[in-house]
Amino acid sequence: VQLQASGGGLVRAGGSLRLSCAASGNIVGIKVIGWYRQAPGKQREVVAEITSGGNTNYADSVKGRFTVSRDNAKRNVYLQMNSLKPEDTAVYYCRAEDWYPHWGQGTQVTVSS
Repeated sequence: VQLQASGGGLVRAGGSLRLSCAASGNIVGIKVIGWYRQAPGKQREVVAEITSGGNTNYADSVKGRFTVSRDNAKRNVYLQMNSLKPEDTAVYYCRAEDWYPHWGQGTQVTVSS
């Protein structure tokens, strides 16, 4: 499984961004796919995930502001981020799991105050 993330950038507080992750390779066995983030000096943490059955899971800090979704072919997963805060600043990573975890490259999200 290969993951290609895109869509990061610089935005002011209160603004929105949409991240995209394109999955390729043997995606049939993917059980869950979603987004993690890592801020400077902090551990990587889960942001939002969606399972093969369509169930979603969100970090408490983003509930009500972020939405994870995927297309019908399950090849693309998205993270719509609204009402962004400076504390959302981080490198965001796409992650998929079949029998192993697979990581995409990170995309920087910077939210200015």
